[in-house]
Amino acid sequence: MKVLTSFSVIKMSEGLRISYTYTEIDEITGITKNNNVQESRFIVQDELKNSSNHIMAYIENNFLK
Repeated sequence: MKVLTSFSVIKMSEGLRISYTYTEIDEITGITKNNNVQESRFIVQDELKNSSNHIMAYIENNFLK
């Protein structure tokens, strides 16, 4: 099983990019197979773009003012 350990959304000139890190754990033994695997991709789905923009707006309005 893969367990999400962190993620971030980055504004780039090409659009929004999501980067995330996860740990892969063997479901039977509970032993870590892969630790801190990092992946990144551009956000192309409208629903995910909207959600990302809402999170960024919340941070800007509540933590950066």
